[in-house]
Amino acid sequence: MSEKEKIFNIFFREKPAMMLVGLKNTKGAMYASSLAKQIDCTYSHVVKILQEMEKASLINFEKQGRLKLLTLTKKGSDVADNIASIRNIL
Repeated sequence: MSEKEKIFNIFFREKPAMMLVGLKNTKGAMYASSLAKQIDCTYSHVVKILQEMEKASLINFEKQGRLKLLTLTKKGSDVADNIASIRNIL
């Protein structure tokens, strides 16, 4: 892990930050299971964090049959942009 990554992880919890930025980078909807694989995290942990993000109006769950698609809200997109900017500065 580089020094930049270490200092970034001091200020931000790595997995939630990676989740928001990952959703932003997909340019659309994504499944929680896909996001879990992308950030190397368990599905149950991802869902727990996503539920908190939904309460904070950062993401939306959109039901499609039995499946739930994840999308960023405008607020979530703005937060993801700021996280990415801070990461680039560090």
